Amino acid sequence: MIEHRHTNRLADETSPYLLQHAHNPVDWCPWGPEALERARAEDRPILLSIGYAACHWCHVMERESFENEETAALMNRHFVCIKVDREERPDLDNIYMTAVQMMTQHGGWPLTVFLTPDLRPFFGGTYFPPADRMGMSGFPTVLSAVADAYANRRDQIENVANDLTQHLGQQATAGGSTRILDADLIEDAVDELRRRFDPAHGGFSPAPKFPHSTTISLLFRAASARNDDELLSMATFTLDKMAAGGMYDHIGGGFHRYSTDAEWLVPHFEKMLYDNALLAGTYLEAYQKTGDDEYARVAGQTLDWVLREMQGPDGGYYSTLDADSEGEEGKFYVWSRREVDEQLGESAAELCAFYDITAAGNWEGKNIANFRRPRRELLAEIAAQTGDPIEEVEESLERSRCFLLEARGQRPRPGLDDKVLTDWNGLMIAAMCAGYRVLGDDRYMASAQRAGNFILNAMIPDDRLLHTYREGRSRLLAYLDDYANMVGALQELYACTFDVRWLRQARGMADQMLELFWNEAEASFSFTGSDHEELIAHMRPGHDGATPSGNAVATTVLQRLATLTGKSVYAERAVATLRTFQPQIGRSPSAFAQMLLALDYYLREPREIALVGKLDDTSTKQALGDLWRRYTPHEVIALFDPSASDAAKIENEVPLLRGKTQINGALTFYVCQDYACQAPTTDLEEVLAAGRTD
Repeated sequence: MIEHRHTNRLADETSPYLLQHAHNPVDWCPWGPEALERARAEDRPILLSIGYAACHWCHVMERESFENEETAALMNRHFVCIKVDREERPDLDNIYMTAVQMMTQHGGWPLTVFLTPDLRPFFGGTYFPPADRMGMSGFPTVLSAVADAYANRRDQIENVANDLTQHLGQQATAGGSTRILDADLIEDAVDELRRRFDPAHGGFSPAPKFPHSTTISLLFRAASARNDDELLSMATFTLDKMAAGGMYDHIGGGFHRYSTDAEWLVPHFEKMLYDNALLAGTYLEAYQKTGDDEYARVAGQTLDWVLREMQGPDGGYYSTLDADSEGEEGKFYVWSRREVDEQLGESAAELCAFYDITAAGNWEGKNIANFRRPRRELLAEIAAQTGDPIEEVEESLERSRCFLLEARGQRPRPGLDDKVLTDWNGLMIAAMCAGYRVLGDDRYMASAQRAGNFILNAMIPDDRLLHTYREGRSRLLAYLDDYANMVGALQELYACTFDVRWLRQARGMADQMLELFWNEAEASFSFTGSDHEELIAHMRPGHDGATPSGNAVATTVLQRLATLTGKSVYAERAVATLRTFQPQIGRSPSAFAQMLLALDYYLREPREIALVGKLDDTSTKQALGDLWRRYTPHEVIALFDPSASDAAKIENEVPLLRGKTQINGALTFYVCQDYACQAPTTDLEEVLAAGRTD
């Protein structure tokens, strides 16, 4: 048993991030009544530190400052020190990150915020070095200055705290507009993206470059609506560059968090569940849109990585993999040419040519696997050099890749944050469902169902969805994002299986979301429920962050649920939310990509397809496969088996299926749009042709 010199109040927490700090000499407390009451009783300012387990600079600040005895003593002397996992408490992170951005015009993690005992922020920043350097105040200097100001210039602190809190309240108010909803907002976003597009390397910003999954999805929609090849090229070029660079893990599959350079070569090496869920879905859309097998390959390898490394034995998906191993960022993922030679022998030269692995290296003397040219060109070049058919070259390279993956697995692994987050699980369930439909791989459907059942069984102990789970403990009331993403996931499970129990669960969760989060006065959803603890602001974000905003996802999934169930209140709330955020979208349209996807769905009446026949018949499975492989984002498909024991009940629950019968016992299709249905048909080609204009 390891003996620790220090143990603080984080030792009883479940969050791996908080447990990482449980043996700091800092007298850390978790956020909760005990710590907050202590601050009030002792009239001491709160030092709030927010981060997450896979955060590289969080680890750096811990080593430099939180493990330093003198710095810890300074913290303990003057402050009530509270440590928060941003992934467990996105409500706190949202409020106090916004406050720091107001103060400093930038944000990030680790987030360091100083609060009055009644939780109002008055000073903050992100990473602070251990000593003064390069014009930047060291953390001890900051601590001493803040403590002195709190003791001797309280009136100034009160003024700053009041001003910031007032502005936070204004941020939480979305506004609203009576303007008719039209496509102008989408056009404005597309024009903005066109101006920001990097024609050399793809993406929509200089370094560092982040993946913009919903932005690319929006470009796909706009390209279809306009029949605009330039927009399609912007989207696919960006996807090509991301998948060719080192941000994509060519050996193990899956994407790292972001690229530190403009060329997508050098990533920040942490891997997040949500990034991979969103990117897998976007690459699947690209495959549907273009038919290019490269997008299917990337999506499949990404989902395979999740199956292999990120799904727990109980079905829930884990949260993150750390950027660091053995104290170094990226060490687990990079290679020297010598290491590859030792592992692969005669096969090494071929693989090194393919993945740009050289003796000199492409990053700090080591190599990040990447494609310096399009993958097909590299395959053709190697085939020409060896005289082997391209298919044999590809098979040989795949064997070598799998061998390197196995060898890499013997290295000390990056830290795993194995907590299960409901909102991120919702995103990954949806991605797995899409993978099943588009790629036809039953493993993805089985994975999604296991995760869906886990959430329903483990995360709703008392008729109220919870946010986080680890080691048998589910806790913390779920947020808007948890509900919205899970409503979407349950709809996706229904769309794959046509098992009405998933749809019933989606309806029940959507109804509870409306009850707990809908704010009638603001005509939008609050991030926290009406039963949540009282905080200094009730945030209602509509813009996307690292994940799509809860308001935007709710607006999206409620419209689809209204199409399936005929329940008008879902559509009414969705449209009201779109109107509420119109002014904000107009000021910064590309920041609201998911909301604009919801607007796009509203503006283009969805096409509804009802199939009547047996789900397990070969003809039905073949028809569904053909329907699912198309790019049809405005389409809703339902299936009715008239021989099912509960057929009458299902008809009542899914109005689209009501009154639908088979023609001469054959699989029959009903296509409806713009409040009108075409004549039923047994001709699949007729149905497919009707969907080619989407």
